[in-house]
Amino acid sequence: MADRHFLEQLTNRLADEGKLIEAGWVSMRLHAIPLSAPASQVHEMRLAFMAGAQHLFASMIGMLDPEPSETPDDMKRMDLINQELDAFRGELELWVAKEKGRG
Repeated sequence: MADRHFLEQLTNRLADEGKLIEAGWVSMRLHAIPLSAPASQVHEMRLAFMAGAQHLFASMIGMLDPEPSETPDDMKRMDLINQELDAFRGELELWVAKEKGRG
């Protein structure tokens, strides 16, 4: 399993190459998918991951008000997305702890 420092370096390199979402996929792949998983499972999971990222980004761009800078409504919407993802992160942390026998 890759260590945190390696993943941070990889994330930075991929972000510099315009592949920040790919970096997230690589991190998830290393942490959540067994190395023995069949290629078809890995492929399907990557499709789901990237589709989720595409949906979120397209939705964010589509929901922004047309003003040249952010509006209070834009900030509220972004805060709600942040809250939703924070809640999911909490679920994910519980799942990881359970899988590692700590929950």
